[in-house]
Amino acid sequence: MLATLGLMAITANTWLSNQQLNTRAGKTSEATLVETTSAFKTELIEELEAIGTAQANESVMLTSKVTDTVRKINFDDGDFVDRGDILVELTNSEETAQLAEAQATFDEASRQYNRLKNLINQRLASETQLDTEKVRMQTAQARLEGIVARLDDRLIRAPFSGTLGFRNISAGSLVTPSTIVTTLDDISVIKLDFSIPENFLAALRPGQQIVAGSAAYPSTPFSGVVTTINSRVNPVTRAVTVRALLTNEARQLRPGMLLTVKLELSRGDALVIPEQAVVPIQDRQYAYTIDSEGLAKRVEITIGRRRPGIVEILSGVTQGEKIITTGVIKINTGSKVIDKNTSSSTTSAPKSANTDT
Repeated sequence: MLATLGLMAITANTWLSNQQLNTRAGKTSEATLVETTSAFKTELIEELEAIGTAQANESVMLTSKVTDTVRKINFDDGDFVDRGDILVELTNSEETAQLAEAQATFDEASRQYNRLKNLINQRLASETQLDTEKVRMQTAQARLEGIVARLDDRLIRAPFSGTLGFRNISAGSLVTPSTIVTTLDDISVIKLDFSIPENFLAALRPGQQIVAGSAAYPSTPFSGVVTTINSRVNPVTRAVTVRALLTNEARQLRPGMLLTVKLELSRGDALVIPEQAVVPIQDRQYAYTIDSEGLAKRVEITIGRRRPGIVEILSGVTQGEKIITTGVIKINTGSKVIDKNTSSSTTSAPKSANTDT
């Protein structure tokens, strides 16, 4: 009888030990393997994207001031010219003859005036005669200057330095003030106009940096600065036009090109976590942390700006706090979790328990 009781006691003790081992193994097997990362601060740049049209810094269609025939052309298509360069010379034979006549008349009037001036000093002429000669000299000078101006009107000059377009005339052509001789564009600097919704008006200011892109040069960014914000908002589109200047030393950009624009509104440090760590439930946002006992804890968070792969956290999480990023769909508050990013000893414990079993 005693032997039977002793055997039963040993069997019960063995069963209880096995149950405890199985219970520990079961609890360990229920732990979910997760990955974590710490909430960290990084610089966030708030940008707006828009589409704009490039314009030349200065642009003009060159025409003649008078109607006359072309005597000489001094440029070719696409030439770069400096300010004041003579591009076209019109016929000026009549004006040249008139200039010679006016110059001779002025020279003669000047000599007569100077002669009378000497006679006045010798008291051999009257002041009235001197005044008459002075008027005659001034009249001759005015006529001379008028003819010089008419001659200058027969020269078409570059009003500023830039690149010429196509030549639309030939030598001997009759040109009028409505005839477009060629175009001239200063593209050393490009004006870029683009529209921004009016709700961002308070964030706009001159001096903000922009980066423009072109389909023609997909790998080349073009940097610029906002210079002007239009004084009016378009009542139809509810947008305001912004003008920026882009440096174009390589002359890659041309007037009329369509450019994409990224406008920097602000930049500053922000607390962020990976985007996959955010768990939306109805209209609220949550994230999972790990408490001191290795249990998952769901905390409500307030999110701000989003960037590719990260989300700004306004409240609910502190800097350096560990956030579960992988495995969030398998856990709830109070779930036992194992952090894959900690030591390997944590993950090896369940294996030894199973081995003992």
